[in-house]
Amino acid sequence: MWWSQGIYITNFAATIFIAALVTVGVLLITLLIALTVMLQSCQNKNAGVIEMWKSSDDYSYCKIFALHAELNRLDADYFPAICKAVAIHYIKEGQYMRDLNTTMLVSENYFSIVRPLDDGLDIVLMDVDDLLPSNPHHSDPLLPRLKQYGCNDCIEEAIYQKHKFILKLYLKLQSAGWPLILISRKPEKQRNSTIKYLIAAGYTGWSSLIMRLDDEMQMDSREYFSRRRTEMQNAGFRIRSVVSSQMDALSGPCLGKRIFKLPNPFYYNIEDYIESRDTPHQNLAGKQKGSYF
Repeated sequence: MWWSQGIYITNFAATIFIAALVTVGVLLITLLIALTVMLQSCQNKNAGVIEMWKSSDDYSYCKIFALHAELNRLDADYFPAICKAVAIHYIKEGQYMRDLNTTMLVSENYFSIVRPLDDGLDIVLMDVDDLLPSNPHHSDPLLPRLKQYGCNDCIEEAIYQKHKFILKLYLKLQSAGWPLILISRKPEKQRNSTIKYLIAAGYTGWSSLIMRLDDEMQMDSREYFSRRRTEMQNAGFRIRSVVSSQMDALSGPCLGKRIFKLPNPFYYNIEDYIESRDTPHQNLAGKQKGSYF
């Protein structure tokens, strides 16, 4: 075979040369594909890391936001919309149940090494409103609002599991000989219906059920709980523990040796909130009346 300028190459050599070029081309294409796949993989991993960081950041923000609101008993005029998605994720991904389970394990471990005296004066005080299906003082907008965002089943499951865990703790304390005093924010006139529900739900054998008297209905709930605990102590009872999901029952004097705070979903105790169009961190400025900070 003759090429330009008089270069001669045999057909065999030309075939080898062309085959080499094809091989190099295939290798280059393979390398390009491999690099593309690796780059895409790195991008996906980076996106996942960024998304995980963002989710963690939002979770931390909303958790602190909800804790601040609960500690200060704040009603929300403005509540960051981002926390709606976080609340759904908190329940759907099982973190709420893990928190609840951990709390129960801690309480069970404590009571496994502590025993009441035989005089019947060592008591455990339990917030009965955690056991009831509805609590008008702490209305739960988690139910009607998060159901709108595809979380109906997960909410029902969370409520069921919460009642299941509390009943398990209740029965263990009872079998260990602890006198159990139940206290509610509900009025005395609801005593009969409350007793019927408790019995139907598996709660029996409590030592006492405290309901709000007429002159206590206008009283701040923290004052109400503190007053009742003080009365118990003055009567000679020794409060060894208080169990509740609400801070009003876990603050003030005469809280005993150990308190156990049950976890709540983020939206719990947030009533009639209005979604803010600002970002969560802009809401921290608290420019509007009624904002959290």
